[in-house]
Amino acid sequence: MPRIAWLVAALACLLVWPDLAMAHAVAQGDRAFVTATQGPAVVPFLYLGAKHMVTGYDHILFLIGVVMFLYRLRDVVLYVSMFTIGHSLTLLLGVLFHTGANSHIVDAIIGLSIIYKGTENLGLLRKLGWTFDTRLAVLVFGLCHGLGLATKLLDLSISNHGLVINLLSFNLGVELGQILVLFFVVSLLNLWRSRPGFKSGARVANWVLVAGGAAIMLDQTREYFIS
Repeated sequence: MPRIAWLVAALACLLVWPDLAMAHAVAQGDRAFVTATQGPAVVPFLYLGAKHMVTGYDHILFLIGVVMFLYRLRDVVLYVSMFTIGHSLTLLLGVLFHTGANSHIVDAIIGLSIIYKGTENLGLLRKLGWTFDTRLAVLVFGLCHGLGLATKLLDLSISNHGLVINLLSFNLGVELGQILVLFFVVSLLNLWRSRPGFKSGARVANWVLVAGGAAIMLDQTREYFIS
């Protein structure tokens, strides 16, 4: 397919994505459960953490960008560990010390993190002369993703009774959900890489990441100014 067609596809995603940009909200039933829960509830919070990651397309898009060109298992483990350390740190400390941020600003930064990975994978940053330690960048954006998780939990008025246990359970659930997502993503990437056309297809995929990240960032910025 001609390059212009791929760009049109990416722009189409940019146009339709804003309607999905708020889809990663907490379900009403989950919201009511968290608000009403008093005391430890390990299994439910474990489930909520896993569900939040598996259905969190913003986190998934970022992870796809991170592992797309990682061919060795140890590299996947290294980069995902940096991301995990980052989001676990700000999730735990953010909730325990009530240091959440405006959810729209945080989600806009998460959109920016997706743009970063897409443009880096495309080599656009290198052409501009912008070089970053990719491991450090993944860690920093992991901190932002964790702050987003903390902000959502704080918005639900999670009870202080059983807070530590429930928070650790939620974080463990997030990690289990992340492992599940990565298993499927890495498996599909390994199959895709063995086929002809991966290089051109990967360029398209990264343009879609850039478009999706831009849509999330612009929509959340708009929501911030409206609110």
